[in-house]
Amino acid sequence: MPQTVVSLQQASLRFGDRTLWDNLDLEIRAGEFFAVLGPNGSGKTSLLKVLLGLQPLSGGTVEVGGEPARRGSRHIGYVPQQKSFDPDTPLRARDLVGLGLDGHRWGLRLKGRAHHERVDELLAKVGATPYANVPVGLLSGGEQQRLRVAQALATDPDVLLCDEALLSLDLNHQRAVSRLVSEQSRTGSSAVVFVTHEINPIIDYVDRVLYLADGRFRVGTPEEVMTTDVLSDLYRTHVEVLHTNGRIVVVGLPDATTHGHGEEHQ
Repeated sequence: MPQTVVSLQQASLRFGDRTLWDNLDLEIRAGEFFAVLGPNGSGKTSLLKVLLGLQPLSGGTVEVGGEPARRGSRHIGYVPQQKSFDPDTPLRARDLVGLGLDGHRWGLRLKGRAHHERVDELLAKVGATPYANVPVGLLSGGEQQRLRVAQALATDPDVLLCDEALLSLDLNHQRAVSRLVSEQSRTGSSAVVFVTHEINPIIDYVDRVLYLADGRFRVGTPEEVMTTDVLSDLYRTHVEVLHTNGRIVVVGLPDATTHGHGEEHQ
């Protein structure tokens, strides 16, 4: 059985009188694609901060790669939301990827052959070789996000954390980035923890889901969690879940958690 690379035991997170979750027991194994879903403010990003060692738990324990979660852990690769670089940014695509190998040292160092070959390998892995020497500010959002994936994979992490990594990308680039991340879980044996407001772009890859809502949670396969009964229980109001053409549509989410009704899962 694959080893456990993320473990939360009786984990609780509170801010003042507000509880985001309580008594969360969770184990994520190598090779698993694990999605974290829920409305804005439910604690999705806070969970990532806990795993990154940036936010202490209010109770319980958290381990990543068999060690207590801590800042700068080499067990973790991190893919943030897509944010465009300034067109004048003096950084080539290969330089950005190279920072995944030594950027934690807060400075560039002399690059040897092994470093150069590893960067080339990472660029090829995400299909970015054709623009390896192009300034990052001249690349599209999808191309930049491919580079962030390559950077996150530089140290062959045990866990690949993705924080809304598909936002602002068109459908084709959403599919491409989702596929790249999935390949890392299937062939690189990393666990993927993918925080998203929209499950449909990754639905073909997800093994299990953690759904956070209103201080409560449910863990299971998409088929177990993304149902009318489960979401209605979490939200404490009737929520209709429709499955159509391989996609999930959630109808009737409370106004406080979405901008409208009858939308694909947000």
